[in-house]
Amino acid sequence: MPGLRHWAAGARPRTLPAAVSPVLVGTGAAAAVGSALISRALLALIVAVALQVGVNYANDYSDGTRGTDNQRVGPLRLVGSGTATPAAVRTAAWVCFGVAALAGLVLVVLTGEWWLLGVGALSVAAAWYYTGGRRPYGYRGFGEVSVFLFFGVVAVVGTTYVQVERVTASSVVSGVAVGCLACAILVANNLRDMPSDARGGKRTLAVLLGSRRTRLLYLALLATAYAMALALAVAGRAWAGLAVLSVPLAARAARPIVRGARGLALVPVLRDTALTELVYAILLAFGLALAGR
Repeated sequence: MPGLRHWAAGARPRTLPAAVSPVLVGTGAAAAVGSALISRALLALIVAVALQVGVNYANDYSDGTRGTDNQRVGPLRLVGSGTATPAAVRTAAWVCFGVAALAGLVLVVLTGEWWLLGVGALSVAAAWYYTGGRRPYGYRGFGEVSVFLFFGVVAVVGTTYVQVERVTASSVVSGVAVGCLACAILVANNLRDMPSDARGGKRTLAVLLGSRRTRLLYLALLATAYAMALALAVAGRAWAGLAVLSVPLAARAARPIVRGARGLALVPVLRDTALTELVYAILLAFGLALAGR
């Protein structure tokens, strides 16, 4: 019987910056136009975190039942290690999705924008079918696209929208930046897991591209995120340039990638990339809020 620490490990807490960051930045973009609403931001945070933990459990369940997690070099997987039953992990995933749906419904009621229910349904479907279902798109190289959209553009723009009830240019550009960093976390993860994924038939983008091009993609994603912050600064949100102060963290994260690290040596890259995204998001959110004053 798995204990609380096992469930916490299975939730993959190091990935949570990918959920928190878009809400921070989306709220900063809302503050830039003078309409930040903390209560709605907190509800958006519940949605994002619940979806992130839900997709982690769903991935654990699907990969575990397919045997992809039988030989891993990364953190604990509940099903693959035999720590928890597949049914229990699947239930945990859907409980998280239910929490996200409930918080999302409250936001829909508060805004009166019922079409947002469709966005929520798409988000849950994307989370489940990443590795679930008969033809999981994560096994066909589309995982990064989904992460870029749902933990980047959709999450940032959506967080701003539920507060200001319109789409802003700053939220879109910021969403691209945050999406690139969230995507970089997945790219590092898939680079680490390339050998086991290839053996298990999981054709991630890293497996399709190969090691060299995957490393170049990781670096390009980091560069694009900082280019977006500079673009915001040049376009009139000067304080958005504060995000550049996180470059030393990005450089630390990228060093093993550049040096050709493999397997367990890439585990710190995930931690450092997630930390980079979180610090970047804090700085960018603060900068956007200042720019609106």
